[in-house]
Amino acid sequence: MENKMGRPNIPLLFILTIACMFSFTLATAHEPESSWESNADIDQSNLDTYIVHLNQPNRRVFTHSEDLESWYQSFLPPTTTSMNKQSRMVYSYRNVISGFAARFSPQEAKALEKKDGFVSARPQKVLPLHTTHSPSFLGLHQNLGFWQGSNYGKGVIIGVLDTGITPSHPSFSDEGVPPPPAKWKGKCELNGTMCNNKLIGARNFVSGSTEPPIDDEGHGTHTSSTAAGNYVEGANVFCHANGTAAGMAPLAHLAIYKVCGETGCGESDILAAMDTAVEDGVDVLSLSIGGWSSPFFDDGIAIGAFGAIQKGIFVSCSAGNSGPVNASLSNEAPWILTVGASTIDRSIRAMAVLGNLVLFDGESLFQPPMSFDLLPLVYAGTNGDQNAALCRPGSLNNTDVEGKVVLCERGGGIARIAKGQTVKDAGGVAMILMNQEQDGYSTLADAHVLPATHVGYKAGQDVKAYINSTSSPMATIIFQGTVIGVDYAPMVTSFSSRGPSLASPGILKPDIIGPGVSILAAWPISVENNTNTKATFNIISGTSMSCPHLSGIAALLKSAHPEWSPAAIKSAIMTTADQLNLDKMPIVDERFLPADIFALGAGHVNPSKADDPGLVYDIQPDDYIPYLCGLGYTDQDVSVIVQRTINCSQVSSIPEAELNYPSFAIILGSTPQTYTMTYTRTVTNVGPANSSYYPAIYEVPGVVLSVEPSRLDFSEVNENLTYQVTFTRLANSGVSVPYVQGALVWISGCGESDILAAMDTAIEDGVDVLSLFLGGGSSPFFADVIVQHLVQFKRELSLVVQLQRHYTETWILPVDLFPLVYAGMNGDQNAALCGPGSLNNTDVQGKVVLCERGGGIARIAKRQTVKDAGGAAMILMNQQQNGNITIADFHVLPATHVGYDAGLAVKAYINSISSPMATIIF
Repeated sequence: MENKMGRPNIPLLFILTIACMFSFTLATAHEPESSWESNADIDQSNLDTYIVHLNQPNRRVFTHSEDLESWYQSFLPPTTTSMNKQSRMVYSYRNVISGFAARFSPQEAKALEKKDGFVSARPQKVLPLHTTHSPSFLGLHQNLGFWQGSNYGKGVIIGVLDTGITPSHPSFSDEGVPPPPAKWKGKCELNGTMCNNKLIGARNFVSGSTEPPIDDEGHGTHTSSTAAGNYVEGANVFCHANGTAAGMAPLAHLAIYKVCGETGCGESDILAAMDTAVEDGVDVLSLSIGGWSSPFFDDGIAIGAFGAIQKGIFVSCSAGNSGPVNASLSNEAPWILTVGASTIDRSIRAMAVLGNLVLFDGESLFQPPMSFDLLPLVYAGTNGDQNAALCRPGSLNNTDVEGKVVLCERGGGIARIAKGQTVKDAGGVAMILMNQEQDGYSTLADAHVLPATHVGYKAGQDVKAYINSTSSPMATIIFQGTVIGVDYAPMVTSFSSRGPSLASPGILKPDIIGPGVSILAAWPISVENNTNTKATFNIISGTSMSCPHLSGIAALLKSAHPEWSPAAIKSAIMTTADQLNLDKMPIVDERFLPADIFALGAGHVNPSKADDPGLVYDIQPDDYIPYLCGLGYTDQDVSVIVQRTINCSQVSSIPEAELNYPSFAIILGSTPQTYTMTYTRTVTNVGPANSSYYPAIYEVPGVVLSVEPSRLDFSEVNENLTYQVTFTRLANSGVSVPYVQGALVWISGCGESDILAAMDTAIEDGVDVLSLFLGGGSSPFFADVIVQHLVQFKRELSLVVQLQRHYTETWILPVDLFPLVYAGMNGDQNAALCGPGSLNNTDVQGKVVLCERGGGIARIAKRQTVKDAGGAAMILMNQQQNGNITIADFHVLPATHVGYDAGLAVKAYINSISSPMATIIF
């Protein structure tokens, strides 16, 4: 409990460009109701649904919902019958917004501006919809740890807004689930006794539908069971991914709000469902729905979510599936947890085998029996026919693919499974589906309609090259079933939408990533056409799948810490996130390159760490008002969001980066006046009462950070302390990229005097190895008490002394020198670059190795090459074009990154002496 190493970890983003803010205006006035045009001229079939925001007059108090609805109806055009008014009014909102949804013509909506209390009216948008193994992958295990400590979410109500529910599915059994809490006020619109202690409510909000909220599409059943599905043994799809299925909060309650139908998800329906969910008493809202970036006052989900957090309800939303393009995400409001998608360490493996016996790993959920015999292989896009290359429906009808394996390209707006159907319809017997370049190595396990495998872009290019290299290309597919233990997981998948946020560039988005690729969860029907069981599951992918993972984890945290606010829960999730994968290397993206902060956000969720964050960055709902005014919004814009009259001229507006958010996105300008910015954060102690924290900074090129004070001392739980961070852009730093990134970590429990006393005692006791799992930021050696003490007692320590800091592995080596070698001396460029495997025939055992940067090889991969060959440490030198700008990376062995000039000096030294020696001092 005392040593919360590396927590909280707050990401830093420095945008080295000039940003623009949005500014909108809206006029209001009051005229009598007689300004309405004649209602007889309106064709009601051409009316659109508008969402109308109002300011309730101060002189009017509505004690009954009927009074409020009557006031809303006064905004409708004059009609002769109450029936017409009822047909016009769609929803009367009471909780998440002040206003209503109704059907108007554009002229009628314009006339609303003249009525007292009017703020804005806009047509509703229609938004699109954006697990046997994922709990254990996230460290949630039955009968122990955080899952047990949080009571598996007992007593917490998760509201899911989606396509409905399959109530008869065993994932929604109430075995072991207690009755809902007394605060629950919701309804069950399912027939008979389908609701129970698990599924405590279900309602349909799809406009024009009077049917029960049954899921006809599967999306809502899948997301609901991912968030809070009960345990179901023997879950699998096509006998793959077999195990016990469970949601993140398996004993939490579910309240279902169907808002999506065949045409999408109407914004007025979403707001009505959120409004009702708040009144019903939910604790968490989960929305795997989203559109496109909009100002928050024009974003129905953002407005509804603000109303929810005002009532203490946590809101989790999907980031969207428009990656890997930057600035492609939705659901950007800082009061929403915005969730990107990552892989888990499970793959449903299908291997493409070519006639030259080259093998390529891919994935497919449908794995029927298939002969190992090679079959003719064809790529229909060879002649430049792009439709055939994409396997667009009907595009292969005039191509001879009968009995052949067909290579198809991903994309073109055609579903992956539909491409397989095109191949099958044309007589093909199997498909190799290759990525477009932007999708890189990200592959998905789909329930294809014929034998298939989905391979990455590079593999697809190699398959094309093979087809062009021979007159009779051949191939087959070998199915390998479920493979667990993919060590580069989690990996950010290509479709996961990226930041920066367009609506608020000064808030880092997405917030977090979680499992969203090939996720097994409940499904309304059997994808295998099995009619003998209700335990039907499917494996699908999307940020729609990652969102309910985080919704369920938020429910666990709410159960374990009922006093935490939505912002505190969000902070705990973000500041304890992982940046390393299972192989203890930086999490990569679809290119197998380290994922940047716009893809990763704070990192990959770690539920157990989130349970004990030490410090949290809390935000109260009213704290967002100065931030919203600082965005340049008008008074009316802000009033729409916060549901009351706001005068920004009377508010002390703040810049985006001053919001007490658990990350920084700093804009540093190109003039001396904008080189330096200082921002404030306040942290709340939710750890031990008496604890101290020290800042550790991962520096970034071109920017200097300083933190004041240099220590936070807490004496009680829930105590608040404030610190300031100053960011200074270095003039003429040579940094040419538009943004750089780093991290600020607060480390607890280890004062310098305590460290020195313990080291004194340990040395007196006669230890041989001294290991310290602690440390602060980089300091000059004369100011670093640990280095001072190690040097002072160096003669008494005969073995390596390790210093491990904030979840990364760095070392203090003894001052003794080691042999130094440069493997590129003989002209071997691959060895000079320390390419994978290039040092296997070079004697680097126990030596410091000089490696050159570049060659398309990740810096960290070079360190791994040295380590694999037995090297003791590495000096990484820049290429000439990199100059003297260096980068602090996560290490896999003792290493330092030096500039080009320093590297040349090291080379010259190696050439000048027969026994070059070196060491690294941290």
